[in-house]
Amino acid sequence: MAPKDLEIREDRSGDDVLPLGEAPFENRASARGSDAAKARPPRRKRVALLLVALGVIGGIGWFGWDWWTVGRFEVSTDDAYVGADFAILAPKVAGYIAETPVADNEAVKKDAPLVLIDDGDYRVRLKIAEAAVAAKRAAVDRLSSQIGQARAAIGGAEANIASANASLTQADADLARYEDLAKSDFASRQRLEAARAAQATARAAVAAAEAGREEAEAALEVAIASAAEAEAALKGAEAEREQAARDLEAATIRAPFDGVVGNLAVAPGDYVQPGARLLAVIPLSEVYIDANFKETQITDLRIGAPVEVHVDAYPARGFTGHIRSFAPATGSIFSLLPPENATGNFTKVVQRLPIRISVPEEIAAEGWLRPGLSVVVTADRRGAESAGADR
Repeated sequence: MAPKDLEIREDRSGDDVLPLGEAPFENRASARGSDAAKARPPRRKRVALLLVALGVIGGIGWFGWDWWTVGRFEVSTDDAYVGADFAILAPKVAGYIAETPVADNEAVKKDAPLVLIDDGDYRVRLKIAEAAVAAKRAAVDRLSSQIGQARAAIGGAEANIASANASLTQADADLARYEDLAKSDFASRQRLEAARAAQATARAAVAAAEAGREEAEAALEVAIASAAEAEAALKGAEAEREQAARDLEAATIRAPFDGVVGNLAVAPGDYVQPGARLLAVIPLSEVYIDANFKETQITDLRIGAPVEVHVDAYPARGFTGHIRSFAPATGSIFSLLPPENATGNFTKVVQRLPIRISVPEEIAAEGWLRPGLSVVVTADRRGAESAGADR
């Protein structure tokens, strides 16, 4: 019998019999290869960890260098928005809307008609005002003629006075001569009486001529006063005509500048009152940025300093603007209910100061910046210091 530690077994194929527990040579080689393969993963893991560590260290170094050279000089805020000085149009006259030649979001040019109010009544009022002006002007012309006639009457009265005075002088001379002749009995009493009557008649003629002059002068004063009143009435009628013309013109609401129509709130047939909000016109080519920086961020900012602007709606599009102006007070001062800090309890809150930033003309002219869009503004304090402009 074979030893116990070496059990002999017969292979079914008739091959040599191997001791139990021993594998063929090929199997032992395969096993050694498998052990080697199992030894490789730890080495690869170490290489991978090393590469990750190097990447992390490099990233930290890059970010650190970027902060040291650039980041520590930058101040940024996302409390910033696109703005524009747009116009809200309202009618100056009441009436029914006849036509709205434009639609919402439509680009318009300056003086383009936007809303047409039925102007029939205003045309009638203008014609009535023009007729009143014509009547008042005719009255002024008539009174001007009367003034001329009164002055001519004064001139005639002056001539009558001169003639009467000449006749009175002649009558005085005749009377004196006849009185001398009568003393010497060379003139009859009848002649003397006739001379005296002629003198009295001449004096009466002078008095009548002077009265006529006074009457003509009074008529002139009346004509002048009436003419002044007529002139005033004419000016009033002309003012009413101008007002009627302005009302007629106001029946057509026009664009005050180039822009885009928005918030159109009327349609043909609507009745509108003066001051009612009809629509808005936004000048997209004149937009700007209002950025609310913290009070601790504005120390080195100056007018004219460049700033980087990124619009949330267009992440891939950015541009460089410049600081145009600083608000005269923080935003809380202009709020409806300003804060009252004179109380028992006080919590200090960092205030924000609105800063207006200009947009380059070529960027604004593209029209993609719309008022109200959120933006992120970043300012480099080194560039601000080099700007050197006062606030």
